[in-house]
Amino acid sequence: MTPPRTGTSRVAEIPADVLAQLHAGTRESRTLAEGLAIDFALLAEAAIPDLPASDLTLIRDSAERGVTRRMELLGAILLRQFGLEALDRFAKHTSDTVRGWACFALGHATKLKLKERLALARPFADDPHFGVREWAWLPLRPHLAANIGHTVKVLRPWTAEASPFLRRFAVEATRPRGVWANHIQVLKDNPALGLPLLEPLKADPERYVQDSVANWLNDAGKSKAAWVREVCQRWREESASEATAHIVKRAGRNLGGR
Repeated sequence: MTPPRTGTSRVAEIPADVLAQLHAGTRESRTLAEGLAIDFALLAEAAIPDLPASDLTLIRDSAERGVTRRMELLGAILLRQFGLEALDRFAKHTSDTVRGWACFALGHATKLKLKERLALARPFADDPHFGVREWAWLPLRPHLAANIGHTVKVLRPWTAEASPFLRRFAVEATRPRGVWANHIQVLKDNPALGLPLLEPLKADPERYVQDSVANWLNDAGKSKAAWVREVCQRWREESASEATAHIVKRAGRNLGGR
C-alpha cells in the first residue's frame, strides 16, 4: 500500500503536479502551506464551472487579501449564486478549500435559528480534514457570540458526542480569544459562562479535545488568571487522570505568578 502523502511546509517546495491538482480541485491539501498556495480563481473556475465570469473577476481581484477575507468572499458568492443548496452541493467536494467555502456560505446566511445553523454546520465540523474543521467554526463566531447563554445551552449536548471532532468544535468555536477570530468579550469578562462546555471534557480521552479545552482556559487566563487557577486546582482535586493533568498544565502555561 502506498503511504499517504505527507505534504510540504513551504509553498516553494510544493511539486508542480500537486499544485496543479490543488487548483483543479482533485486533491486535498495536506498542510497549511499547501492550502495558502491555492489560487482561488483557478480553483473556482475548475470546481464551479457555472460560476459567472463577473464573480471570477471579483475572486481574481481579491488575490492580495488575507485568506480569511477571501474565504468570506467565496462564501458570499456561493450563497448568492446557489443559496443554502451550496452546502449540499459542495459538502463532499474533493477539495477541502471548496468545502471551506461552503462553511462561509453558511456563515453569511441570514434568518437561521442557532440550532438550525449548527445542524447545517455539523458535517463540516466533523470533516476528516483539519482545515475544514477550522473553517466550520470561524464564520459562525458572530452568530455564536450574539447570545452566549443560548449558544452554550445549544452546544452543551455536543460535548457528549462520540466524535472527538464534534466535542472539540463546542469548545474551539467559543474560545474567548480564539485564532484568526474576533474575541468574545463577554467570555473574556466572565469565562464562567463557558464552564458547561468545559466541565464535561476535563478528562476527555482525546488529546485533540484536551488541547482545545486547555487553549480555551489559556485564553481566559489572559484576562481572568485567578479564575483559571481556581478551575485548574479544582479539576486536579476532582480528577487524577492523565488527561486532566495535561489540560491543567497546558492551560496554565502563560499564567506565571499573576
